[in-house]
Amino acid sequence: MIKYRLSCSQEHEFDGWFSGSDAFDAQVVGGDVACPVCGSVDVRKALMAPSVVTSKKSSKGKTATVTPEAAEQVQMFMSKVRAHVETNFDYVGDKFADEARRIHYGEADEREIYGEATVDEAQDLVEEGVSVAALPGTNRDKAN
Repeated sequence: MIKYRLSCSQEHEFDGWFSGSDAFDAQVVGGDVACPVCGSVDVRKALMAPSVVTSKKSSKGKTATVTPEAAEQVQMFMSKVRAHVETNFDYVGDKFADEARRIHYGEADEREIYGEATVDEAQDLVEEGVSVAALPGTNRDKAN
């Protein structure tokens, strides 16, 4: 299961759990996802950051910790995701926002891409309904 932060056309934000991105897309197209505040079915994924738990005191006084082994597993997973993207997707550099938009609106062939975008560019894409996500891990020098 994956948790998405969602936003409706009235800018109400709420969370939803889905078995994956395809399940989310199918439910939205089918009108099965509605805003709990206003009932709008014009719903999209909101910009969100990954949630990583570190050692800290909770409101109940308990300490939540991540073991070094778990942190290493997360880092390895993120590295594998980045390696998969870099191997299988087209790199479009700083033209990412423009190319993602062109693909979304059918002005370019549909394909998986990655590149760089500013926070403002990413937010604009999300607001337009373009599916984007931050690529985890360390940036690699694309000049090599």
